[in-house]
Amino acid sequence: MSCEITIDLIERVKEQLFNTVLDCYSSLSDCSYLDLRLGVSESRFAMAQKGVSKESREEVFGSIGIRVIAGKDITASGYFGSYIGPSDVRNLDVFVKEGVSCAWRRAVANSSFKSRFKKALGGLGSSLSPTRLKEIEVCRDTFSLPFKEDPTAVPLQRVVKEAVDASSAVEEIYGSCGHNTVYVYTGLFRELFVSSEGAFIDQSYPLTEGFVSVVVEDEFQYDHLGGKGGWEVLCGDNAFNKTFMEFAVDLARDTLELSKAPVLPSTDKEVVVVTDPHFNALLVHEIVGHPVEADRALKMETAYAGRSWFFSGFNRNQIGKKVASELVTVYSDASLHGYGSYRYDAEGVRAKRVVHIDRGIFRGFLNSRETALILGEEPNGSMRATQAHLVPLIRMNNTVFAPGDRNPEDILRDVDDGYYVVGHHTPSIGESRENFSISARRIYRIRDGNFREFYRSGAVTSDSRDFLMKVDAVGNDFKLFPMPNCGKGIPMQALRVGNGGPTMRSRAKLVGMR
Repeated sequence: MSCEITIDLIERVKEQLFNTVLDCYSSLSDCSYLDLRLGVSESRFAMAQKGVSKESREEVFGSIGIRVIAGKDITASGYFGSYIGPSDVRNLDVFVKEGVSCAWRRAVANSSFKSRFKKALGGLGSSLSPTRLKEIEVCRDTFSLPFKEDPTAVPLQRVVKEAVDASSAVEEIYGSCGHNTVYVYTGLFRELFVSSEGAFIDQSYPLTEGFVSVVVEDEFQYDHLGGKGGWEVLCGDNAFNKTFMEFAVDLARDTLELSKAPVLPSTDKEVVVVTDPHFNALLVHEIVGHPVEADRALKMETAYAGRSWFFSGFNRNQIGKKVASELVTVYSDASLHGYGSYRYDAEGVRAKRVVHIDRGIFRGFLNSRETALILGEEPNGSMRATQAHLVPLIRMNNTVFAPGDRNPEDILRDVDDGYYVVGHHTPSIGESRENFSISARRIYRIRDGNFREFYRSGAVTSDSRDFLMKVDAVGNDFKLFPMPNCGKGIPMQALRVGNGGPTMRSRAKLVGMR
């Protein structure tokens, strides 16, 4: 067998790994569960600044992750994760068995520690419970997300040229008064999941994206164009319906125009705000997407982004309660064609459409098999990791505001005195996502249904529940945007997700940022 690490490695070793996992599981004492993920990616990357190539590379990356649940009195998890190289592939059985042994020893040590700690805590010890997984349908499947132009067949020179040409075109827009950074990426990911329950899942996903940041004098803007597809994404098959060159040039022109605009004056009270789909993509990401991740709600993972305003405790939460206007529905759906598209999560669970807010009523969370059992829900396939060697976390996929039935032009025309908020920039969020301040790319003043002057450097700030409760119009112009850097966990895992929605109208304060 070839020891070369390519996308085809999984095809060569998957039957062997499945048998090895079953053999290891049968040999471990006090073991209730074992799973293994093997991931391989092939990619090309190029970065340019001010029309000059600065970095380019072709990469092949492989890693493996193993989880064991074991223990006598209180079962607990143990993990093993590692990059893999040709020598590991050459001795794959030995490598995997050593990894399983390491994960098992960690699980047993974790179980022993929990048992001792439970006794030492006395009455408080009841808060320590065994690690158990909700039963699921065990799947055997092979799935490949389709693409038109194979990322692994795109020459690196073409990737470099795309980045340099876009950077050069941006440079021509602003002359000598600015700076730009452009990168282009295209790749193919494949991951195998096998478990002691008999799961055997082989998935492949393409991903192509471009990034542009532009500085003109003291104005800075950036944005991403991308999708779960091949090179066709940069040729116009994306959420913006633009080629990457058009996308880069438009952002540069926008930045140049904004550099000459006045800073938004802050409002001393709430005003009518109409937010566009691009702004609402970041809004739903921050005030709904993260707080519906069940590990945060249950305070299992609060390191960077806090807890959840939907769940303070089992006797104090928003489940079944009104948290938004009846015009507001929010859901997550991995079957939508966006950055958050996939079929099975890192536990082998088939992803499901999950409604979080149904016409204003909060319904439920994204979960893992463990948290589904705790919350009394069905597993919905939301455990993911950025690479196979990292511990999976509960992550949003394509989390969006559902469209309404209003024409966005009519929503704006109905505003006698207010503001139109266009594009998102930077978020600042409360610990439990209970309030927010999110800056916009530009903000227009509306008087008698017409746009007047426009401003830069402004933000919408509000209590999250108040903002959602005051939504009085929802447009029919739904769009799904790429969010390439959703961060969570220690060590930090930056995951690509999709967010979006339609135009919406509510009330909030506006804050000038400079």
